[in-house]
Amino acid sequence: MLDLSGRRIICLGDVMLDRFLYGEASRLSPEAPVPVVRLSRTQSMAGGAGNVARNILALGGMASLIGLVGEDAEANEIAALLGDAGHLLRSTARRTTVKLRVIAARQQVVRVDEEIRREADAMEAQAIATRLGALLEGADALILSDYGKGVLTPPVLAAAIEAALARGIPVLADPKGRDFSRYAGATCLTPNANELAEATGLPVGSDAECEAAARKVLASVAVGAVLATRSEKGMMLVRRDVPAITVPAMAREVFDVSGAGDTVIATLALGVAAGLSLEGAMRAANAAAGVVVGKLGTATCSAAELDHALREQEGATGEILSWPAAQRLVQSWHDQGLRVGFANGCFDILHAGHTRMLRAARAECDRLVVALNDDASVTRLKGAPRPVNPLEDRAAVIAALASVDAVIAFPQDTPLEAIQALRPDRLFKGSDYTLDQVVGAPEVASWGGRTVLLELLPGRSTSGILAKGR
Repeated sequence: MLDLSGRRIICLGDVMLDRFLYGEASRLSPEAPVPVVRLSRTQSMAGGAGNVARNILALGGMASLIGLVGEDAEANEIAALLGDAGHLLRSTARRTTVKLRVIAARQQVVRVDEEIRREADAMEAQAIATRLGALLEGADALILSDYGKGVLTPPVLAAAIEAALARGIPVLADPKGRDFSRYAGATCLTPNANELAEATGLPVGSDAECEAAARKVLASVAVGAVLATRSEKGMMLVRRDVPAITVPAMAREVFDVSGAGDTVIATLALGVAAGLSLEGAMRAANAAAGVVVGKLGTATCSAAELDHALREQEGATGEILSWPAAQRLVQSWHDQGLRVGFANGCFDILHAGHTRMLRAARAECDRLVVALNDDASVTRLKGAPRPVNPLEDRAAVIAALASVDAVIAFPQDTPLEAIQALRPDRLFKGSDYTLDQVVGAPEVASWGGRTVLLELLPGRSTSGILAKGR
């Protein structure tokens, strides 16, 4: 397991407040051709550079965030959200940036920005330098998170990079604008494809074009490397005098790309701080990005989720999680407010009835864990010569389904102990059961969960398939 805990990362940049209004939209307004959203809940979190800090903390690192905010209620809210990680510099001349998103049916309906773009003046720049100097001692990396709101002016950038490099601290910058020379001295820049195209004036659609644009940056700016994030095309790392390295995107499904760049640079910095090469840190960042784009809103990736994603990236898609690893993963999902489902069975020969049931189960939850009877358990339940397929093969097939997020195994005749260990929010069985027959149903209900009986596809069963084969 990749251990990123305990690394102290300084983040300097544009901090803002992200607000989310969630609701349902079932009709159009009679006043204008726009949906009417019935509000169900609201959520606020630190955004921009604040989201970088959130990602560092979620991965087990220690974050210190320096940013400029106003003397207003929104700044107080950000400070409360960040806690000890926040080192916010307040100014009566500024207004804290707020981004408000209205979301219905897992889609953004509208975004409203409240902001006044204003460059840091000489007094603010000096305050930033003073605070940064006090925090850099003992830091493992510096992140420059530029959202173009005015904090990272050329003087601020130059002073920050110089101070970090003088202490041997790597600097990673998420750039904005056409002039990347402002980040001279940085260890690595992490532009997305559009930002790279804007800065160089070159196309970036193909691998060759993206590499050419990145090398143009390296030829004109004194930075160590360019890591281009390319959405569904994955990432490309370009360094001087060595071939470019590309990795494919890892997301199974994409709900929202908000904040994915923050996750990338946070994971990259933690990886470098932990002693990984830039390539190794990029692979970790790519896996983390694949996790967050599968979530709605400005999301983070936990250490357990990153470990699981890295195992998938390395080709261990059929790997059976140990119960402790599964517990960490489920706990991280619960910490994010995600609804976790649990299904179990032998799944000896996968058929259409199985896949239909698992798709229906995944539609009822945010993440789905499937627990497989081990081989000895299958033999006790079904008799010899079952199972036809050994546990490792059954796990590989089940884990390959888009509806399944994790696979565990259990040696007992029932999954009760596994259910008690993971404490899922939803327990799924086929409609050939009644609620009083479902093992674990009372336990799931005791912690506020619910058992769901799913409709079966008639005429499909493993026993029937085997009898037909004979």
